[in-house]
Amino acid sequence: MDETASLFVLGSFVIACSAKVARFPQPGESLCAEAFTVETGGKGFNLALGAHRLGAAVDGLLAVGDDLFGQLAEPTLTEAGLPLDMIHRYRTTTGSGIGFTNANGENCLAVFSGANRLLSAEDVRAAAGLRRASLVLAQFEIGDEPIIEAFTLAHRTNCPTLLNPSPFRIPDPRILDHTTLLVVNAVEATQMAGALGLAPGSTVTDILVEDATRLGAALVGGGIETVIVTLGARGAVACRSGVEPIHQPAFAVEPVDSLGAGDAFTAGLAASLLDGRPLPECLKRAAACGALVARRLGVFRALPTADELERFLAEPR
Repeated sequence: MDETASLFVLGSFVIACSAKVARFPQPGESLCAEAFTVETGGKGFNLALGAHRLGAAVDGLLAVGDDLFGQLAEPTLTEAGLPLDMIHRYRTTTGSGIGFTNANGENCLAVFSGANRLLSAEDVRAAAGLRRASLVLAQFEIGDEPIIEAFTLAHRTNCPTLLNPSPFRIPDPRILDHTTLLVVNAVEATQMAGALGLAPGSTVTDILVEDATRLGAALVGGGIETVIVTLGARGAVACRSGVEPIHQPAFAVEPVDSLGAGDAFTAGLAASLLDGRPLPECLKRAAACGALVARRLGVFRALPTADELERFLAEPR
């Protein structure tokens, strides 16, 4: 890992509950869960932790409340090896979320942002780590203003930015104007296509590599340098202007719990980019990180270390 490169994550912190069920419940239906986990998480925290475990120098911002859940932030970051000054406290409720994973390893989830929505542009301006960053990463469990501020400041110093717009909302044009790399899954790609008047040509459940490529190319044509669409078992597609699209197949694993697999992919991508690797290699390593998480239950302890990633990549296939 390049020791001079660092990642600044506009993060989120939530207490994540996850239930493993045979199938997703119908409206009004109660099911017995096969397994249940409660752990510290949040998309932004997962991205920071995932990149850190792969050897990246990580800084950023995490907002927590003054409730019981908020008291878990410091011991969690200490255990994770992340800097405690990432934590910003507010007199409100800490974010939380709940997800379901079915027998096929597919998932659905809902997140309550809580304190994460209070992260501000002022917090961003005061963050010393942002001025040292080689890559700035943001996700959508926080509001637009801190992202706009961070991406604008990064743009002024030619620092690349990575946006993972999840949970999806229509991105503010001021964010997209300063987005270097966009990472979306099939659902988010379809939602963004609808929001921008682009049609991927299929439904969310059967979006194909060709559909993702058309959508990615359209978004690149709108000014984003690189667009990556993740497709679960179909892998991922990367589109760049003037370059042939890259299709990275998924690694074949027996899925146990796909919650966090997308975060692992993005964290692996960010860490690999910081290491100066070419995009095809970054995609391969990112896909491997996603596969490693998908075959384990939970996220916090499932995110791979650099050694685990190298061993997985070295396995004969």
